[in-house]
Amino acid sequence: MSQSPSTLPAGDAIPPHGGTLINRIAPPEQAQELRSKAEHCPILYLDERAQSDLEMIAIGGFSPLTGFMGREDYQAVLETMHLANGLAWSLPVTLPVSSEVAAGLKEGQMIALASSAGKILGLLELTEKFTYDKTYEARQVYRTTDEQHPGVKVLYEQGSVYLAGPVTLLQRDPHPLFPAYQIDPAQSRHLFRERGWRTIVGFQTRNPIHRAHEYIQKCALEIVDGLFLHPLVGATKSDDIPADVRMRCYEVLIEKYYPKERVILAINPASMRYAGPREAIFHALIRKNYGCTHFIVGRDHAGVGNYYGTYDAQHIFDEFQPGELGIIPLKFEHAFYCTVTGTMATAKTSPSQPHQRIHLSGTKVREMLQRGEVPPPEFSRPEVARLLAEAMRERG
Repeated sequence: MSQSPSTLPAGDAIPPHGGTLINRIAPPEQAQELRSKAEHCPILYLDERAQSDLEMIAIGGFSPLTGFMGREDYQAVLETMHLANGLAWSLPVTLPVSSEVAAGLKEGQMIALASSAGKILGLLELTEKFTYDKTYEARQVYRTTDEQHPGVKVLYEQGSVYLAGPVTLLQRDPHPLFPAYQIDPAQSRHLFRERGWRTIVGFQTRNPIHRAHEYIQKCALEIVDGLFLHPLVGATKSDDIPADVRMRCYEVLIEKYYPKERVILAINPASMRYAGPREAIFHALIRKNYGCTHFIVGRDHAGVGNYYGTYDAQHIFDEFQPGELGIIPLKFEHAFYCTVTGTMATAKTSPSQPHQRIHLSGTKVREMLQRGEVPPPEFSRPEVARLLAEAMRERG
């Protein structure tokens, strides 16, 4: 069992998941040798999610994983939400290919991993290839086999064979859009140590921060030393607000409405799965690897449509043994603007009746923008509303 956050030195308040922060980035002195080796290997072209997964494994965001999962870990995760060694883990991290591609690859072989544009990104040491049941995976991970679910749709459209084995990233390139916010787990832990933070709360988002988000973040800041605002900038649904727009919104909010010395903004390069409860656990473990001691879990975390219950993503944390995850979930009810008190609140703090509450959500903001409406101040800070409206106009 991990140590209590209160007994660990500042900046090392929480160990990485599994006890070791993984680093699968080739040292500069080895990178050229590996690049030369890659020229003689079969090439596998990665889609956006696979590229994100490669990056997250290499920088330690997916610690303790050192590569794409083999059959034993994959099956254990689907069935028990643990790796084969018993360590908690909720989502499969796998590399799918078509049966035709898999047939041309041999176990024990080195495979060059390339971007869709053909740039060699890294190497995979192929230790295993195996087929799997897509319907079973959909039911276990997403709790539905409905192909209208975006995660299930991706699963059904991908290849029928998984490749497994450790990976090596040849070099860590600056993010093309947000290099200033590319803070990897080793760096975030260093920043927390520099600031003397012993308790850090992580916040996951794929939407612009609206007033309900701001409210629960500031509630959390009352009990911890710092906020790690960690928006996801990997692949999302086509109707989600683009990452560059979201990042501008976060910058404006931190500048005007937050205590800047208590907030760190950094990008999370992972892709969304929209797996609801299981993804809430996944997101918490990722933030643990970045050094967070606490993690905010709000309404319908990582959900989509009506596939999950409002608070299923909170209830799933109770399925693990006390201390097993090694990070403390902060569970918040749905926040809203209370017209009685003129403030943000939840049902726990507001005297209002349901008809006196203005409920806020990223979905509602998107719908208003699509109609050409500027969200009112009860939804978003005016600076954020203007940014979102301008972005929507620019995109036609």
